[in-house]
Amino acid sequence: MKELQINSLYSLDETIAADLFDGATYPWEVLPKIKDFIIELGQTLPADKFEEVKENVWVAKTANVYPTAHINGPAIIDEEAEVRHCAFIRGNAIVGKGAVVGNSTELKNVVLFNKVEVPHYNYVGDSVLGFKAHMGAGSITSNVKSDKTLVKVHTKNGDLETGLKKFGAMLGDNVEVGCNSVLNPGSVICKDSNVYPVSMVRGVVPPHSIYKDKENISPKKN
Repeated sequence: MKELQINSLYSLDETIAADLFDGATYPWEVLPKIKDFIIELGQTLPADKFEEVKENVWVAKTANVYPTAHINGPAIIDEEAEVRHCAFIRGNAIVGKGAVVGNSTELKNVVLFNKVEVPHYNYVGDSVLGFKAHMGAGSITSNVKSDKTLVKVHTKNGDLETGLKKFGAMLGDNVEVGCNSVLNPGSVICKDSNVYPVSMVRGVVPPHSIYKDKENISPKKN
């Protein structure tokens, strides 16, 4: 499934975490490695650009973190990122350059590439969001199955075993997720695709597609 592979989904030059993906084929393979990667990378960040504001939390001096936001480590907030009022970063989070983490948004064990926007009432857990991916207000990643079994990625050619109990969603570059949508565990939204508002997504949305529901996935016309 080439379209699900890292190089098909993401522009690795648009994240401070490019080295995290070395040796991996599928992006969910990096989820268990995020914590240790942040701690290692944080210790190498230049002191003229980043400040360790508390243990294992590095914030770029050009980032804008509102005083009401709460950040647990390990975490890296890259240059010109914005972490807004009452955002809650539970830990193990990389927020890319120019990214927006908005009002009452919660992050946990995630990589947000540069220019990602999760600006209003989002939950993003155990997920990777590619360059300029955007989640509309109230849209969330569901990262644990109700029966607590290991997450599989459902594809048209069969299931891919991940070995993970916690796995939210992989969003490729330039993905748009409509307001109040739910991305079920193991969802992959491929590059340049759009998800309609109030959708429930499970499995794979192909690249350059528009998802209305599981029976109505259309290629983009442009």
